[in-house]
Amino acid sequence: MRNKLKLEIIHEDSALVLINKPAGMLSVPDRFDGKLVNAKHLLRQQYGEIYAVHRLDRDTSGIMCFARTKEAHRALSTQFSEHQPEKKYLALTEGVVSADEGEIDSPLQEDPRRPGKMMVASKGGLMAFTKFQVVERFADYTWVSVEIQSGRTHQIRVHMQSIGHSVVADPLYSRRSSLLLSTIKGRKYRLGKEKEERPLLARTALHATSLGLQHPDTGDQIVYTVDPPKDIRASLQQLRKWNPSR
Repeated sequence: MRNKLKLEIIHEDSALVLINKPAGMLSVPDRFDGKLVNAKHLLRQQYGEIYAVHRLDRDTSGIMCFARTKEAHRALSTQFSEHQPEKKYLALTEGVVSADEGEIDSPLQEDPRRPGKMMVASKGGLMAFTKFQVVERFADYTWVSVEIQSGRTHQIRVHMQSIGHSVVADPLYSRRSSLLLSTIKGRKYRLGKEKEERPLLARTALHATSLGLQHPDTGDQIVYTVDPPKDIRASLQQLRKWNPSR
C-alpha cells in the first residue's frame, strides 16, 4: 500500500530541521517493525544522517525537532533533558472543564497491569508537570491549550484523564476511540440507508502546536507554531454548530 502520509518542513538550516508530523506517523523507527513509515527515515532520505531530539506519540500531530549534526543533537538533547524548551499543545477533551486554567503536578509511572500504558504514581514515579488553559467550551467537550515542562510518555493524556477530562478519541485513556457526528448531534443525526458512518476524528485529539528552543549554533531563541490539521478543525466546526456551550 502506498504511503499517503507526508512531512511538512517548517524550518531547516545546517543544524536542525523542524517538521509538522501528521497523525498516524511514527516519530522514529518501531522497535519491532522497522518497515513502518516514520519521520526519521523520511528525513534521512532527504538530509542524510539525522538525529531525533524528542518524540510525539504516533497519533499526535504537530511540531517536532530533529538535529542534523552530532553537536546540535548534543546541545538540543541537553535542553530537553533540562526541560528548557517551551512545548505547547492543543487538546479536545471530554466533558466541560470548569476551571479557566489549572496545574497538574502528579508523577507518572508505567501501569504494572498493562505494559505500554502509563498512570499517576501513588508513590515514587517520574516528575511530571502540566499547565492547562481553557480556549473554548462546548456543551460536552472542552478545547484546551496545554503546556508541559517535563516530557513524560503520555503525560498530557494521563494528566487530563486524572482530572476527569480524557483527551477525545484516545484509545488508551478515553471512553471511546473515535468521535462521531452522530454522538455530537444525537437524535438529530440521520444516516442514509446502507451507509456506514465515518468518524470525524479517528485518533487522539492532541496536537503539538508550538515549540520554542535555543538554536544550538546561534544561541538565539526560536519559536515555531503550526495550526491543527483538518480532522481536528472539522471536529471543532461541528461542535460549534451542534454542541454549543449551554
